[in-house]
Amino acid sequence: MNVMVKRRVHVAAAAIISADKRQVLIARRPSNVDHGGLWEFPGGKLAPYETGLEGLKRELHEELGVEIVRAQPLIRVHHEYSDKHILLDVWQVHAFAGEPFGREGQAVRWVPMEELVNYPFPAANLPILRAVMLPTEYLITGEEADESRFDARLTRALNEDNIRLVQLRAKQLTPEAYVARAQRALTLCREVGARLLLNGEPALLDQVDADGIHLTSERLMQLERRPIAENKWLSASTHDPKQLAKAATLGCDFVSLSPLRTTPSHPEVAPIGWHDFQQWVERAGMPVFALGGMTRFDANHARAVGAQGIASIRDFWK
Repeated sequence: MNVMVKRRVHVAAAAIISADKRQVLIARRPSNVDHGGLWEFPGGKLAPYETGLEGLKRELHEELGVEIVRAQPLIRVHHEYSDKHILLDVWQVHAFAGEPFGREGQAVRWVPMEELVNYPFPAANLPILRAVMLPTEYLITGEEADESRFDARLTRALNEDNIRLVQLRAKQLTPEAYVARAQRALTLCREVGARLLLNGEPALLDQVDADGIHLTSERLMQLERRPIAENKWLSASTHDPKQLAKAATLGCDFVSLSPLRTTPSHPEVAPIGWHDFQQWVERAGMPVFALGGMTRFDANHARAVGAQGIASIRDFWK
């Protein structure tokens, strides 16, 4: 029996961020190529001898007339088409020289990040959209019985630490008290443009119009399909490749993967370590936050091995 071996195509792509960090540059694919007319993040195929960053520098010069000054890994996406396997090696470009324009006649456009969802992209680009729209720091709220102290802590994190992604975790509260806290937290998040995810049953969104739901790993493994609408964010806690695969099947927008290190709260749990973390994230197909003993000093290391960024309770919840 003949088995077709798919072509493997390694592509470097760039999420070029504007100086005010509010817009990203996208380009329209020519009508005479695969997925013609759809929008994409600029880049192209690597030559056999090139690394991802080397190839990206060449492609951006050829396509847009710009030179990369500062870039950082964003996400690596493996995508299967009927005739080929695509690896998208995506970098976030924070600084560049030159004014980008379509040197090959292609349309290019600066788009506010929140409007990216209004543009048609090839399927392989969808995880990149999520990664571009997400911040690099993810606050998981700690336990706090006093409501005024809770509000003060969250306000400090939002305003002093510039946190823009919050998971409301409060296992000790009654359902009624959780909803009341969530309503107040949502108001505080809305004031600064932060997203709030509720750690609980998906039905909570019927009571609080938050930005999404965070699933525990137990709840994740029990579900058979995505439990909330596509216009809400769905995240989950994961601890191994099986749970990462389940999150991908359900259509989670991003996940946390833990524990990277041994933590005081769970000293009996063996840490994943950076090596296995990198291996698992490589095939995750979605943004992954590193969790478990993480501090801001780990952020660049986490990004270098494929993470979206870091998630933390202790380092953000002071």
